[in-house]
Amino acid sequence: MKTILVTGGAGFIGSAVIRQLINETEHHVVNVDKLTYAGNLESLLSVSNSDRYHFEKVDICDAKEIKRIYEQYQPDIIMHLAAESHVDRSIDGPGEFIQTNIVGTYNLLEQARHYWVALEANKKASFRFHHISTDEVYGDLEGTDDLFTETTPYAPSSPYSASKASSDHLVRSWQRTFGLPTIITNCSNNYGPFHFPEKLIPLVILNALQGKPLPVYGKGNQIRDWLFVEDHARALVLVATTGKIAETYNIGGHNEKQNIDVVKTICELLEELAPNKPAGVDKYQDLITFVTDRAGHDVRYAIDASKIAKELDWMPQESFETGIRKTVQWYLDNQAWCQHIEDGSYQN
Repeated sequence: MKTILVTGGAGFIGSAVIRQLINETEHHVVNVDKLTYAGNLESLLSVSNSDRYHFEKVDICDAKEIKRIYEQYQPDIIMHLAAESHVDRSIDGPGEFIQTNIVGTYNLLEQARHYWVALEANKKASFRFHHISTDEVYGDLEGTDDLFTETTPYAPSSPYSASKASSDHLVRSWQRTFGLPTIITNCSNNYGPFHFPEKLIPLVILNALQGKPLPVYGKGNQIRDWLFVEDHARALVLVATTGKIAETYNIGGHNEKQNIDVVKTICELLEELAPNKPAGVDKYQDLITFVTDRAGHDVRYAIDASKIAKELDWMPQESFETGIRKTVQWYLDNQAWCQHIEDGSYQN
């Protein structure tokens, strides 16, 4: 039984990791989250009363507070998920991405280094810093058959992906230079329950239910490899607890889909699961609206996840068809959660 510190634990992926840790393991969890707009403690209501769960509202850029948390809780593993993550927001305002994703990661690493050096031998030997990153650091795939591997050169396209690439480099350098035991994972696009509604899949679901336009960039031909968030959470816990130090593991869902096909699939599911449409809507697909493409938009991402399958015996349990049905149904069943996002009350 270990103490695992999760940064960004009130976010989409972080909350899934914490639910996985509390529900499926005996580990203690410390959730460190600044609670920015995308942090939502309602996503953790099912586990928040556990005596193995602790929450600290702290900015990862606050060195003094991070030092206190390390010393107070004595973590065995750090799972670093806290990040600004929305590409459009990074284009509109890159500064916050530089601060959180780069400076924040540096601060966590440096405080972890001082904490780790002072540990007793056994605890020091088992300590690890797991940095959770994205496939967007690799840039764009040219062809239709090639895949991102753990050795694909970095070529980030947006301020978001550039800031995540920078944080990956910092993590590797702290391992090489100082010996800090680190692991990195790079994942494909996540989807599933509790996803903040600015992202494609929840945005389409909620807009459709309200009879609003379903915005699709360009022609919608961008291809993403979709990974169900609970599959990702299982992989992250596996890597954090059994992965090899200084290694990188790519995590993908083996589900490449064009954005337009994702949107059409959601519309088809809503025809079945929510047949009572808003006034004036004949078919949900009629709401699809093509908009000007995003600046520097990568066309295709796809992950080769054979390494984690071979070395750690992980495979996704959900296909896109099963995962997207679960996701649409979850949003239909959890309108209160969605309403609290839209009216801002979740931030209280």
